[in-house]
Amino acid sequence: MDRFEEMRNFVRIVERSSFTKAAADLQIPRATMTNAIQRLEERLGTRLLARTTRTVKPTLDGEVYYKRCVRILAELEEADGIFLRCAPKGLLRVNLQGTLARMFVIPALPDFMAQYPDITLLVGDGDRYVDLVHEGYDCVLRSGELVDSSMIGRRLMTMNEVTVASPAYIEKYGMPREIDDLERQGHRVVSFLSGADDKPMPLDFTIDGLVRHVELPADVSVTGADLYMAATLAGLGIIQVPRYRALADLNAGRLVEIMPQYPPEPMPVSVLYPQNRQLSLRVRVFTDWLGRLFANGVDGLMKEF
Repeated sequence: MDRFEEMRNFVRIVERSSFTKAAADLQIPRATMTNAIQRLEERLGTRLLARTTRTVKPTLDGEVYYKRCVRILAELEEADGIFLRCAPKGLLRVNLQGTLARMFVIPALPDFMAQYPDITLLVGDGDRYVDLVHEGYDCVLRSGELVDSSMIGRRLMTMNEVTVASPAYIEKYGMPREIDDLERQGHRVVSFLSGADDKPMPLDFTIDGLVRHVELPADVSVTGADLYMAATLAGLGIIQVPRYRALADLNAGRLVEIMPQYPPEPMPVSVLYPQNRQLSLRVRVFTDWLGRLFANGVDGLMKEF
């Protein structure tokens, strides 16, 4: 096993905090992974990993070596691509926001795979914020403002949002005409928890170019976009979602729009990746492809699909 394979193995163990998960990611036996790290530590004459029964963490020397390895491996991959003129290849792990993935990204993936046939994709979906490094993802696609300073965000587009509730909910609480009606009529929201800090997200309304945040009580809190929509359809409270997400329910009369004269602030959609590493060619071509996919915004995508 050469030094670059040792570095690759070591980096994956640090990022996954597990010999077993790292070995599975790289599709090699766990014993091979263990032996490789033992030889690496013997060759360097220092302990790189602190092992317990539950987790694996780098020592102080391991932290320094990890940062160097990440840079060296990224530079090696880039150099190979330049001088060997090879196409990007290998396993790319991405995590996509569920609704965006199902409606727009997955239907377009055959185009990406045709352009880059040597890339193998592992796709996860979700709405919570994930730890890219320790969960093994190379990049994530998310909607909303960037809250994790350890990641770099490339904004792809913004989506117009609407404030909606079910007809049964409006019959119970009344239709608010102005912002102050929300509190005066005793309105409720369905609270969406992003998983970043578990703080409820307030409603926001644009009034004369300024954004006003409104916090209302919630009887139900959810952590996923599908549950968020299902809860408001069930009459449990007001929500704010991208217009494309509510369009079919609005047209069918299952939802009604509230105070369209005060629209929510548009929601950004970004692809995120760790800031402490150089982008691999696989990640670069995928993020560039996402940029082209979302270049015309949601309206353009809905016409296409």
